[in-house]
Amino acid sequence: MPLGTWLKAGTSAAALVLAMAGAATAAPAPTGESSTAQAAVVTLRYDDSRAAGWETAIAAGVASWNANVSNVRLVEAAPGTTAEIVIVATTGWPQATLGPVRPGRQVRVELGSQAVAQGYNKTRIAAHELGHSLGLPDTKPGPCSQLMSGSSAGTACTNATPNTTERSRVQSTYASGTAALAPTHRILIDAP
Repeated sequence: MPLGTWLKAGTSAAALVLAMAGAATAAPAPTGESSTAQAAVVTLRYDDSRAAGWETAIAAGVASWNANVSNVRLVEAAPGTTAEIVIVATTGWPQATLGPVRPGRQVRVELGSQAVAQGYNKTRIAAHELGHSLGLPDTKPGPCSQLMSGSSAGTACTNATPNTTERSRVQSTYASGTAALAPTHRILIDAP
């Protein structure tokens, strides 16, 4: 076979391979994926190293939020690192800085033993105060089914799970990958 024929055949084969490779890489996305990108998950670190006696309640409150919202995740800060949510145990009433806290910013949660002494549930208190950090105000008075009703639901209430409205508000606040609103730096004290 003359050299020119070999070159034409080789060029045609190379063009065919390139065309097939281009078609393979240009295949449409699988039908199970949505056309809009999933929202980025905002990770907020918490430091409970000064919340002695509240560790179990904090872990349960964090687990409740992590199980009920998908675009913000609370994780324990590694020792020596800065946390967005600083949690401390106090002798007063529980209180927290109203968020929404954003990565690199900081809010404070005070878990007060005065509420526990009066019969309020520690896990509900922890989850409620974390809700403030995520931007939720109190909804007092309110039923036990509203986590943010706080002390107005009474001492018999042990619900530590945000309801549909509360979950939706946090999801909406963190929908763009960061908190939509700047923190107000307002302190909410949860005394009855």
